[in-house]
Amino acid sequence: MIRLLTSLSALALALLSFSCSEETPIVKATEEKIMIIGNSNEPAALDPQVVTGVLENNIIRALFEGHCVEDPKSDSDSQPGVAESWEANEDYTRWTFHLRKDAKWSDGKALTSEDFRFAHERILRPNFGAKYATMLYFLKNAKEYNENQLGYILCGLDENFPTSWNELKQINFRGDKNISVDSSANTGFASLSQADQQNWIAHHGLDNLKVEALQAIQKSPELVSWPEAIPAETRLLVIQRLLDHHTAGSPDLWNRAQVGVQTPDEHTVVYQLASTTPFLPHLTKHYTWFPVPKHTILAHGEIDQQHTRWTSPSSIVSNGPFKLTEWEFNHYIKTEKNPHYWDFDAVKLNGIEFHPITNPYTEARMFYNDQLHMTYTLPPEMIEYSREKYPDSLRQEPYLGVNFMRCNVTRNALKDKRVRQALAMSIDQQAIIEHLLKGGQLPATGLTPPLSGYPTLDVVKFNPDKARKLMTAAGFENPRDFPTINILTTDRDTSKRLSEAFQDMWKKHLGIDVTIAQREWKTYLDRVNRLDYDLVVGGWIGDYPDPTTFLDLWKKSNGNNNTGWSSKEYEELLKQASISETPEKRFQLLAEAEAVLLEEMPVLPTYWYTTNYLLHPSVKGWHPLLQNSHPYKFVDLETN
Repeated sequence: MIRLLTSLSALALALLSFSCSEETPIVKATEEKIMIIGNSNEPAALDPQVVTGVLENNIIRALFEGHCVEDPKSDSDSQPGVAESWEANEDYTRWTFHLRKDAKWSDGKALTSEDFRFAHERILRPNFGAKYATMLYFLKNAKEYNENQLGYILCGLDENFPTSWNELKQINFRGDKNISVDSSANTGFASLSQADQQNWIAHHGLDNLKVEALQAIQKSPELVSWPEAIPAETRLLVIQRLLDHHTAGSPDLWNRAQVGVQTPDEHTVVYQLASTTPFLPHLTKHYTWFPVPKHTILAHGEIDQQHTRWTSPSSIVSNGPFKLTEWEFNHYIKTEKNPHYWDFDAVKLNGIEFHPITNPYTEARMFYNDQLHMTYTLPPEMIEYSREKYPDSLRQEPYLGVNFMRCNVTRNALKDKRVRQALAMSIDQQAIIEHLLKGGQLPATGLTPPLSGYPTLDVVKFNPDKARKLMTAAGFENPRDFPTINILTTDRDTSKRLSEAFQDMWKKHLGIDVTIAQREWKTYLDRVNRLDYDLVVGGWIGDYPDPTTFLDLWKKSNGNNNTGWSSKEYEELLKQASISETPEKRFQLLAEAEAVLLEEMPVLPTYWYTTNYLLHPSVKGWHPLLQNSHPYKFVDLETN
C-alpha cells in the first residue's frame, strides 16, 4: 500500500508539471481532432478475416465497415453502413441488403456486391484456415463448405444422385475419432492389415481419405461399414465421386457447395440462411462479415493466402471512415480520415492513433499526464484514485463478456471432469472481484452473461468442501498425488495477478501445486491455438447480443474452442435450438445446452465483465454500449 501511495503521489506531481506547460499532447491532438487511444498490445494482424481479438477489432472498425454499423447510443439498434437498406422474409431465413451506389474503397474504386461475396468465400475457404469462419455458419451450406464435407457437396447436393442425402448421411463421411488406428498408415495405407485398414477408414471417414485408400475401397467395398440402406451401386458411385475430385487436384468447391450468398447485381447481396436468424443485421456489424478489397488482395497473393502484404501501410485498401497511414511496430498505428468514405462529411475526427501499451499502469500514467484520450483498461488499484481525482474521466460500464479459464481436457488429470469441477468450485469469485478487480464485476454463475429473455444459469458456486470430495473421487485424496499443472497467461499485470489468485486458492482449498507462465500476446495466442497449455486464462466478448455468441464457441468445429472438448449432446441441443419455432423454446434449448457445458466444465467461468477505463472529457459522442464497439464516425473532440 505504501508503494502504491508513493506511486500515486508521483503521478500527481507529474500531472502538475504537465499542467504548467503551454500545450500538452492531448491539447494539441484535440485541437487537430486526432484521437489518441491506448490499445493494450500490438495487433496480430489487420486483416478482418484473420484476427479474433478485441484490440484488433478496435482498429479494424475504424478502417472497415460492413452492411450495418453500431448505433452510437443503443445496443439494440443498427444504422446503415455500406447497405442503405435491408429486409427479410417472414421467417428470417432470407435477407436482402441493398448497397449504396456511392460506396468506395480508399483508393477510389467502387465497392460492389462482389467484394462481399469474395470476402465470404475467402473466410470460409477450407485452405484459408480462418479461426473465426464459424461466424458465417449462419449461411446455408457455409459450415459444410468450410469443413470440406465432400460427401455432402459432391453427392448430397446433386439433385440427380440416385440416393437422397437423408439416406446418404448415414455413411461415415466425417470419421469417428474414438476408433484407434495404426499410425504406420501415414507412410503406406497398403501396408496395413485389412482390419487396420478398416479401422483407419472408420477413424478418418470417407471425406478425409486420400487416393490410395479410396482406390482400395473401390476394389474392396467391404473395407467400409456401409449402412444396409445404401445400395451397392450407390456405394461405388460415392467412392468414384470422391476419387474424381482428388484426381482432378482437389479443386475448390465453392460453386458446387451452393453457399447461401447471391449477388443478383452490383448493389444487391442476398443471404439464404441455415435457420431462422432475426439478428442478422447485428452480425453484419462484426468484422468477419465485412467486405475486403478483391482487387488488392489478389494483387498480393491468392484468395486463400493469409498474411500477405495487402495490409501493409503502403498497400492496404479499406472502406471505413478512416484509412491506415503509418504502422510503427510496437509504437503506434496512425489513421486519417478517408476521403473516399461515402459519409465523409459526417466524420468529425481527422484521425485516430492506436498505441499498444501493454502495461496498464504505464497507460494510466500516460492518461494522467495528458498523453491519451482513452485507456484500454484501468488497473484495480487506480480505480479509487481516478474516482477521486478524475471523476469526469472514470468510466465503469456493463460489458457483454465473461472471464474464464480454459482447460486442456486432453492433458493429465484435466481429462477427468470431476477435477475440472473441483477447480471451479475452489475459486472464490466474490473475493477476486472485491479484493483484486474492484471494478463492479459480477460472479459468473454460468457462462452466458445476463441477457433479456434468457434464463441465466445459477450453477457455478464456491464450494471447497464439495471440491475436495470430487478430488478424492477422482483419485487425488492426497494432494501430493496430483500432478503439477501450469497456468498460461498474457504478459499483462492484471492477468498475472488473477493467475496468482487461482494459484493461491487451489493451494489453500485443494492443496495442489500450480505454476504460472506469462507470455507476450502473439506467443500466448499461438500456444492456445496449438493446445500447448494445461490451463489458460481467457475470456470472450459477445459478438452480438444473443446466447449463441458464447455457446457456439464450444462446438467441436469452432476455431476458438481450443480446449480439446466436444459433446454430441451439446451440439444436438444447439442444433435443435436453431430450428425451434418460438424464441421461448429456443432459449430453453440453449439453456439446456449451457447446462451440459457447465456439467462437463471444459471452461471455468470466473466473472462477468464490466469495462473500466478512462475517457478524456474532450471526447464527445461516446456513450455506454454493452459490446463496447463504439462507432468512431460519430465521435468528436471538443476543446475545453
